[in-house]
Amino acid sequence: MPQARLLVDLPDGPWIADVSRDFPDAGFRVLTAVPDESAGFALIRLTARDVDAVLAEMRDHAALSKVSVMARGDGVATVRIETNAPVLLVAAKRSGLPIEMPLDIENGVAEVDVTGEHARVAALGKRFDELGLEYEVERVRQRVDPVRLLTDRQQELLLAAVELGYYDVPRQSTLTEVADHVGIAKSTCSETLQRVERTVVREFVDDLPNRPLDDGTNEGDEGDTTGDGGSGEDAGGDADDQRAADSDDDEGDLDAETDAEPAPNPQTYHS
Repeated sequence: MPQARLLVDLPDGPWIADVSRDFPDAGFRVLTAVPDESAGFALIRLTARDVDAVLAEMRDHAALSKVSVMARGDGVATVRIETNAPVLLVAAKRSGLPIEMPLDIENGVAEVDVTGEHARVAALGKRFDELGLEYEVERVRQRVDPVRLLTDRQQELLLAAVELGYYDVPRQSTLTEVADHVGIAKSTCSETLQRVERTVVREFVDDLPNRPLDDGTNEGDEGDTTGDGGSGEDAGGDADDQRAADSDDDEGDLDAETDAEPAPNPQTYHS
């Protein structure tokens, strides 16, 4: 299902737009929010150099009918607010597409994350247009259910490896022990775990806000990084082979330490 991030430039008038622009160094994170017919209720985490000054302006803003500080810390406060102009919540409600929390706003710009069918996302954009909200699409990607990332056998093996402490530091079990536990060959276990790790890491990296994966060289740049003009997949295969060899060497050391018999004490001869 598509997941989109929209950068919404809030118009003057709503309290969050006015206050965040007056304090551009402050961060406003909406933890929860509930729209009503004519009002909106939200719990907000505020971070700022001068929290008291931000709170004072919030209390003076006409669009906020209630501001209650729930918790305070050094440069941070958790605030419950009630507003009569919840523009983002109104747009989400009219489009039938809820905005995912938390929602971050800085200097009048809100990072809006939504997940839904293309028609729903398009409907949200139309509601923004109706409310006079300017926005740009920062990214759109296909969101995958984590359960669907791995096959049943991969999930079973991964859970077994975690349970046996294979990913602990230091490791509490060897690759051979994991393979024996699930009843497969050691080579099959190694290959399957490598595929699992590659899938999980790539999915994690895709979720990073500023991943440097698009900085690779284009055609005509410094050249490919495989060293022999081969494909990246071949290079990855070589890396996987080397990783498997290293794993086998490490495990061999572990097994040797475990299975080695203690050296006999030297004999003593008496004249």
